[in-house]
Amino acid sequence: MKMSLFRFICLILTWTHIQTSERPNCYECDNYHICSCSAKDFQRVPIVPPDVLSLDVSFNKIEFITQEDLSVYTELRTLKLQWNKLGTIHKEAFHSQSKLEELDLSFNNLEDISSLWFSKLQALKHLNILGNRYTTLGSVALFEFVENPTLKTLQFGNPLVEDVRRKMLRKIRRLDELTFVGGNLKSYENGSFQTVEPIRAVSISLQGFQNDSTLVCRIFRDVSHPETSLTIRDVTVMTKEDAQPFKEIREGCTKRLTFQNASITDEGVTKLLEVLDGTPMSYLGLEDAYFVGHGWWQKAQWTHYENLHMLFIRNLEIQGFFMFSSMMQLAFLLKHFTRVSVINSTVFVMPCNTSALLQKVEYLDMSQNLLSDITLQETLCNGDSKMRKLNTLNVSYNSLKSFHLMPRLVSRLHRLTSLDLSHNDFLHMPQSCTWPASLSFLNLSATKLHHVTPCLPQSLTVLDLSHNYLIAFHHHLPNLVELCLTGNRFISLPDGGQFPNLHVLLIQRNTVNMFNQSNLMAFQSLRFLEAGQNNFVCSCDFVNFFQGHTDHLVKLRDGRRNYVCDSPFTLRGWAVDNVQQGYIECHMILSVSILCFMFILFGIITVIFCYKCHVCWYLKMVAAWLKAKSHPAVYSSETDIRYDAFVSYSQHDAEWVEEILVPKLENSGIALCLHKRDFQPGGWIMDNIIESIESSYRTLFVLSENFVKSDWCSYELNFSHFRIRDEHNDSAVLILLEPIVKESIPMRFCKLRRIMNSRTYLEWPQDEDNREEFWHNLRAALKREDD
Repeated sequence: MKMSLFRFICLILTWTHIQTSERPNCYECDNYHICSCSAKDFQRVPIVPPDVLSLDVSFNKIEFITQEDLSVYTELRTLKLQWNKLGTIHKEAFHSQSKLEELDLSFNNLEDISSLWFSKLQALKHLNILGNRYTTLGSVALFEFVENPTLKTLQFGNPLVEDVRRKMLRKIRRLDELTFVGGNLKSYENGSFQTVEPIRAVSISLQGFQNDSTLVCRIFRDVSHPETSLTIRDVTVMTKEDAQPFKEIREGCTKRLTFQNASITDEGVTKLLEVLDGTPMSYLGLEDAYFVGHGWWQKAQWTHYENLHMLFIRNLEIQGFFMFSSMMQLAFLLKHFTRVSVINSTVFVMPCNTSALLQKVEYLDMSQNLLSDITLQETLCNGDSKMRKLNTLNVSYNSLKSFHLMPRLVSRLHRLTSLDLSHNDFLHMPQSCTWPASLSFLNLSATKLHHVTPCLPQSLTVLDLSHNYLIAFHHHLPNLVELCLTGNRFISLPDGGQFPNLHVLLIQRNTVNMFNQSNLMAFQSLRFLEAGQNNFVCSCDFVNFFQGHTDHLVKLRDGRRNYVCDSPFTLRGWAVDNVQQGYIECHMILSVSILCFMFILFGIITVIFCYKCHVCWYLKMVAAWLKAKSHPAVYSSETDIRYDAFVSYSQHDAEWVEEILVPKLENSGIALCLHKRDFQPGGWIMDNIIESIESSYRTLFVLSENFVKSDWCSYELNFSHFRIRDEHNDSAVLILLEPIVKESIPMRFCKLRRIMNSRTYLEWPQDEDNREEFWHNLRAALKREDD
């Protein structure tokens, strides 16, 4: 009763927590509808866009999933929930994910795996429930309610699993991959790991229950099949008892067997070979293994492994490897091998008498070891190797330094087609070499080369020179189909004429500034180009070519978004496809030329206009007018008027003015102001004109053809006009000395034309009988009003 009450209270608290906790938002989503919400300390499934296709909420603190948390994400294809604290999942939590293909619930706190979770997952292909807290699997089929499940890979188990039953995979017809970890397994029903059709790949961890040989035999019996690739993990093979369960693998005719995280001794190897004697196995792998012994395997030399052709060893640690004996005792194995890989296993030499046993080997991979120039000579028998069928040799990631040594060592391997020398320290290469005529693939990436010489074989179809220090490559390779120059220092594409059959060019992460149509057309057969992540100068020509023509010439296999501008600075970081440039930017020289031409043309037109319209003359008039306006009035009242009239005339009319006009008027008592006698000596002429006009009651203009040609007369005329306008009087008197047609007066004398149109003027009569009347009218015009 107390326990029931306690559970009821826990349920109430859990329900309250679910109702009150709020779901956070996750904004780490891209344009491909992929949301990466990993390691955000979320305690609930976050809110993301409803059209999400892939949701990663791994490495958070999510403890439960409700029915509504995922209900709106109906398009979800991938859901990653590993490494949380999941203890509760609602039975209908995944019912809206009918399109879900991958579900990862590994490394949580799930104590029960419910088949109801998967009842609507008709499209599920990959399921991972490793590392939880369940202890039993198979009491109910995982896909109890799913007809014809499409599952391809299944990973399950944990160190707490004790019981595996046969119902678990009941409705699954065939799996591509099955992974099981069971550290505390005590019970296993026969057939639990069997499907209708054989599983293609099975990985079994024996850690924790290997001592129960009966249990191990049952599992091996179920998973051993000629079509199944079997991986045994966390295994120890030291004694005869450890090797006995592997008899089931032989009986099941398994052809591919791999040991991972294994500990093996000399005796264990011998017993294992004896137990598997006569097996049809063709592939044997050993990964992340620890070997204790000196390689004394004499007792195994009479076993039969005629079908074993492939040996794969990676990350093998040999205790006391310097005391390791020759592998001559395994001659019965070595003579059958066609593919041998010994990777990252501290191998510094394979003696010539051992490599001489590999007469059938076609593929040899000794990468990531300790080979040097001297030891490689021993391995290849100083150029006289017996591996005459070898077509692929990989000695990358070693300590080789002498490039000129390599051609000599492989020159007699007449079937050699592929040679990988990458990640060694060659630094330079000789000018000439002799290679096998069959060599078509050569990998020289990351070998610290600064220059490439004609030492390269002409037979190459694939050449990898990536991640070196090359700045140029001009060598003719007529058969080359693929060239990789990624990660060097090229500033432009190589000359395509050197590679008439090149189909693929990779030149990313260099300093290429740009390329154009002629660069690509030089490659007669180029189909695919990868040139992204370079320092592109986004000039108008390059941008226009890239946006409009590249797709017609080649396919950019690395994606157009990887082509980004480095300069000019305003475009740095922009994808070349997104750059938009104006006409002026793209035709700067033409634009500047047109602009300069327009300025010159405008200047010419302005000069012509100024000349025709007397603009300079008008400017001088304006300056004079401004001077007059700013000049303080010297005489401000009628009592300040000293002259009856200021006479404005041309110097060419001075004789008439001085001999006829002045005597006639002054003898009549009219005071005249003449510039010759009355201007203040030493004063500025403009000031004298202004002062004389302002100190005179009238301004008398003697008009003639000479008058309109005189600038000073024009000044006097303008100042007089200013006075008329400012004082609103009739101070101007005109004498027409000779007939003047108003239309003949230049347009710049607009004030004179205006005055002649608006005022009556006196004409100097040629008939002497009429002159008395002229003088009478003139004296009347000059008479002051106060007189």
